[in-house]
Amino acid sequence: MTQPLETAPTQQAGRFDQAQRYFDRLDADTVSRLITAAADVVLVMDADGVIQDAAFGNDELLSHGYSHWMGKPWNQTVSEESKPKVASMLRDLGTGKGARWRHLNQQANDGTDIPLSYSLIQVPPGPGNNPAHAIAFGRDLRPQAALQQKLVAAQRSMERDYWQLKHVETRYRLLFQVSSEALLILDANTEKLEDSNPAAQTLFGEALGKSGWSLANSLDKRSSTALSQVLSGLRASGQSEPLDIRLVPSNTELSVSVSLFRQEQSAHFLLRISPKNRLADSTVNANAKQVLTDVMESAPDAFVVTDLSGNVLTANRAFLQLAQVSNEALVRGESLERWLGRAGVDLSVLISNLRQRDVVRLFATRMRGDYGSTTDVEISAVAVTTGEQRCLGFTIRDVGLRLNNETKPGRELPRSTGQMTELVGRVPLKDIVRETTDLIEQLCIEAALELTGDNRASAAEMLGLSRQSLYVKLRRFGMGDPGAESES
Repeated sequence: MTQPLETAPTQQAGRFDQAQRYFDRLDADTVSRLITAAADVVLVMDADGVIQDAAFGNDELLSHGYSHWMGKPWNQTVSEESKPKVASMLRDLGTGKGARWRHLNQQANDGTDIPLSYSLIQVPPGPGNNPAHAIAFGRDLRPQAALQQKLVAAQRSMERDYWQLKHVETRYRLLFQVSSEALLILDANTEKLEDSNPAAQTLFGEALGKSGWSLANSLDKRSSTALSQVLSGLRASGQSEPLDIRLVPSNTELSVSVSLFRQEQSAHFLLRISPKNRLADSTVNANAKQVLTDVMESAPDAFVVTDLSGNVLTANRAFLQLAQVSNEALVRGESLERWLGRAGVDLSVLISNLRQRDVVRLFATRMRGDYGSTTDVEISAVAVTTGEQRCLGFTIRDVGLRLNNETKPGRELPRSTGQMTELVGRVPLKDIVRETTDLIEQLCIEAALELTGDNRASAAEMLGLSRQSLYVKLRRFGMGDPGAESES
């Protein structure tokens, strides 16, 4: 005889199948601990919504609300915009709708708002005179709110950087297009053409646009062999000299200069090709160079060119503003170390990296002005090791209003631990220790002056220094005017 199939119990959302079996013998203390473990804030209210008891998941929340909320109607402990939500939850209590999670801003003792997500359930009357009441379970939303603020700040920073990159791309694309020299960009591994400017398209004609075009196929045999040797040497050493080539079938003599640059994980060749006899083109080239000079002079980021030792050759207006110098003649011939970061450290690290890799990106440091101002900056640098004059180029960007200042107020160390450890192997240990010691001294002196309202005598006493020692350190760090000693 066929046995009837057993019917599986029907599961309901928010309910256990065997609640009575597991929870029937729980005492009040156990139930209280279970409820507290399940929520950050638990409020017990009577039928009119008046808070009778409360439990908190940690001492911080307890200090925010216990004394301020007890004995008051729930809608008097929340912000103005949350009061309609409280009224709606109390009105829906017992219909099942009150169990939905609602975002409320609970007012703390100090007047600030604490974002909490609440769910409200009704407890029926108990034996004796125990009346019906309601329990509100609250989850602390502050971690999510802080994460949202960081996300918004990061998005704003990314948008600013994106538009800055777009502007830079537009400027350099314009320079690439208006150059009178023929410019070719080749993949360093395959030597395939990646980009060319109008001057190159005019020089090589329609053949340049065909698939599989190769520069070597447009040169005579001797020039093709010489160019191949130059490219191979450039891959190995990163340096090359200008080369004379002959174009076929026009038999035109040209001069080509090749540079190697890296972008992301790939390497590329930049070829500058010009007629060997350039007398006829001297005026056009002078105009093109003037365009480049005008663009760099008007650029919003500071730009400075130095020799291989770091002595300034030329600088634009933005650099003069950061350095607080009135004209370019005052910086020409001076070491960039005078304004850059910590003396004897940052410039040495930059030059050492440029000698090894030719390019440095996003090096974080500070610029010191001649009148005492300091600016957080990021530096990208490149070493130009070909041409008539070898030099170093530094692009310096003011990052004082970036994400770190938006999301974390207050002063921060100019260097992170990771950046300090990068100095190991490039800078002697005694220099790293001396820089770190000077940095700590400077931060402590600044904190003491801020706490004492710039009273030098009180600051010296707070730091355990004599006034004369404090004045010596202030002059050393450029943190005061000479007349301040007599005023304190």
